[in-house]
Amino acid sequence: MSSVPSPITAARPFPEAARSALADQQLRDNLRRATATIRDKRQRVVDEVPDWEDLRTAGARIKDDVLARLPELLAQFEAAATAAGARVHRAADAAEACRIVTGLVRATGSDEVVKVKSMATQEIGLNEALADAGVAAVETDLAELIVQLADDTPSHILVPAIHYNRSQIRDIFARRMPGVDLSTLTDDPPALAEAARRHLRAKFLSTEVAISGANFAVAETGTLVVVESEGNGRMCLTLPDTLISVVGVEKIVPTFADLGVFLQLLPRSSTGERMNPYTSMWTGVTPGDGPGDVHIVLLDNGRTPMLADPVGRQALRCIRCSACLNVCPVYERVGGHAYGSVYPGPIGAILTPQLTGQAAGANHTLPYASTLCGACYDACPVKINIPEVLVHLRASGPKPPAARAGMRAVARVMRRPRWYRAGLRLLRWAAAPWRLVARGGQVRRLPWPMSAWTAGRDAPLPPRGSFRDWWARR
Repeated sequence: MSSVPSPITAARPFPEAARSALADQQLRDNLRRATATIRDKRQRVVDEVPDWEDLRTAGARIKDDVLARLPELLAQFEAAATAAGARVHRAADAAEACRIVTGLVRATGSDEVVKVKSMATQEIGLNEALADAGVAAVETDLAELIVQLADDTPSHILVPAIHYNRSQIRDIFARRMPGVDLSTLTDDPPALAEAARRHLRAKFLSTEVAISGANFAVAETGTLVVVESEGNGRMCLTLPDTLISVVGVEKIVPTFADLGVFLQLLPRSSTGERMNPYTSMWTGVTPGDGPGDVHIVLLDNGRTPMLADPVGRQALRCIRCSACLNVCPVYERVGGHAYGSVYPGPIGAILTPQLTGQAAGANHTLPYASTLCGACYDACPVKINIPEVLVHLRASGPKPPAARAGMRAVARVMRRPRWYRAGLRLLRWAAAPWRLVARGGQVRRLPWPMSAWTAGRDAPLPPRGSFRDWWARR
């Protein structure tokens, strides 16, 4: 068995990776500007919808209904898609999905594919699997293309190249984009878009195989749906002869009417638009129109075991809008690479440990990558209570022996009122000397063992008097 971690498993402990990211001032500036822009746009268009909370509730209920009868809906989708001319494959894990897709591409004789932006294919490491088979995968989403040319990995669900500014993107294009005209290439966004357009147009017109994901899959009709802002995805979905779509099983919605709820929630929550410029839907094969050979790979890869957890399963409601990333104070400062997984930010902190296990890699550190401020829950269009799941995973996940011993000791003290009162007095006595160096009631550095706390955050000093003392005096 390979020792290489899954792309969805955190490779480095979050605190270690976060320290490196915090030291990069350019990264922090790029993230602050980009997340603030997206956050403000989203808020403006959400405020226009008087029944926004009702839409959120409807989205959550539809998703919970899907999770409650997932096998039934998957069978319905497979039957409808097959009847429409598509070929449906089931993949239990990443290795099986890569094997299926690689085999399908090889059968066409192609050594190059174009790709629509897809989190599922990143999750399974499909590009790397294709490369090992001698097939080059060309990302056609502009941000994904930037990341690919830079030999980098995405750092945001919606805007994979959010950690770059336009000057850095210009340098990447100048170094790595074949045939780029350096005499006209500036860091002006239209110039960068034109360079990418020329590069990709040749790929669209010459490549016979495309690979996509899907934002939604409609069980009653076998329809797949991709929403995007550029139109590159539609070129992938319509021009090649063969189309292979890798779809997480949780992307199912029961009916076409249900789709209407999510096509209101997703664009506002993700790009801050009232509707996506391009919403592409296809059902099987239509002779003479679009790809003549359509394959759908339904991917499990840890999703079914998640259904057994009544608290954690709500993470499978996620529609990959990235709203939680854009409001998260932790993500805004460290970016997506610090999470060490395909899924960054608050949703990644609860999704990654459940998909590949809290004991895998550094997954056990991800539930602690949060202040539990709750901004992510307020922003989530399908009401995933991310703070609740974070606390649940912290409680159920592996802990260092010292942490377990410390929590047991605290629990014993707090169960005994006399011990608790004595502990408060002792704590105030021990904190007294630190008031001389405190700023605003916070201490920036404490000696061992409390240095483990202040390495990542300030320590608040206890108040000079307790509520119990105040109550006794009055």
